[in-house]
Amino acid sequence: MSPSRSAQRSVRDVVFVDGVRTPFGKAGEKGIYAGTRADDLVVKCIRELMRRNPSLPADRIDEVAIAATTQTGDQGLTIGRTAALLAGLPRTVPGFAIDRMCAGAMTAVTTTASGIGFGAYDVVIAGGVEHMGNHPMGSGADPNPRFMSERLVDPAALNMGNTAENLHDRFPAITKDRTDAYAAASQAKLAQAYSRQQIQNDLVPVATMKPGQGWALHTADEPPRPGTTVEDLAELRTPFRAHGRVTAGNAAGLNDGATAAVLASAEAAAELGLPVKMRLVSYAFAGVEPEVMGIGPVPATEKALKNAGLAIEDIGLFEINEAFAVQVLSFLDHFGIADDDPRVNRYGGAIAVGHPLASSGVRLMNQLARQFQEDPSVRYGITTMCIGLGMGATVIWENPNHADFESSLQTTTEGAAA
Repeated sequence: MSPSRSAQRSVRDVVFVDGVRTPFGKAGEKGIYAGTRADDLVVKCIRELMRRNPSLPADRIDEVAIAATTQTGDQGLTIGRTAALLAGLPRTVPGFAIDRMCAGAMTAVTTTASGIGFGAYDVVIAGGVEHMGNHPMGSGADPNPRFMSERLVDPAALNMGNTAENLHDRFPAITKDRTDAYAAASQAKLAQAYSRQQIQNDLVPVATMKPGQGWALHTADEPPRPGTTVEDLAELRTPFRAHGRVTAGNAAGLNDGATAAVLASAEAAAELGLPVKMRLVSYAFAGVEPEVMGIGPVPATEKALKNAGLAIEDIGLFEINEAFAVQVLSFLDHFGIADDDPRVNRYGGAIAVGHPLASSGVRLMNQLARQFQEDPSVRYGITTMCIGLGMGATVIWENPNHADFESSLQTTTEGAAA
């Protein structure tokens, strides 16, 4: 018998190469994507990534991971694989579907990134889609009766708006006035980002056709309401609770859209001449009480910081998904960050731009990568979000434009080799 040999393996650095998304639309018959298929939105993103990165051979893509919360119809049939085929990638490129509700795309990124770090992949495409017009939240779901009969969770936990009202109950210092002020600021920051051309570069134009209306080309997000004031928001009704605090104005809407990103090992990126927009430092997921799911980003961030050996003071930029303003403010209060801290959601957030559930994680990454490019003084940033049924997700990234980036990359590589 031949002598046994041990396979040596080291953890590799994972980099964010590029990310794109469709413009986000309003869900429903009047929305821009009414009559458009969800998988076609994903295909647009994949094709745009390949167009923008001509030095990446299609046959070098090792995996396509696409998330969707409602995995049926045009969001079903193992959408990662079907989207890869529809986008014209070689048939040798595999794909899979993934679901972690709002953090679907974020989980697609961390799952495939882990494969890159382990050495199973060199280059991947990861993203998400949600066509909430075709698939309303919870459609086709059949919650197990034990949730109710055994009181495993409060029935209200299955309605995200109710969980946001519960957060207000838990943190009375977060008043409706504060959430409305935060929401109005989100609209203003997005409008300013649009005026500065900070959003458009990552948008994929999408042509749609509606009977009786003909073709239209969409190059901007549909949900934003620039010019929204606190006074406007104060007049909105509170649909989840009489005399409540959560409204359509201080929460993300129901939206359609898709995102996708290319990730690679640092070595593969260098070999193929691919850009490096961010380096993945650490990530974490955490569970919380489903009744207050919006608090999920807090333990997830604490966990990710601990894994990275960092403190909250080390974070120079925050991209927090704005499912609800109260959820963002509970995070900021926990870490002692002001409501108007300039490090937080510089381009505005989901309250303004929309939140097509499983796609939003990569939108956060796109915006953080753009801010890293604009601000080399920032070394670390995070993308974080709450997740239905009581979870949170956080990814910490490093800015390759920072002066200390190369030394940290070398230290990481040497540490893994050791």
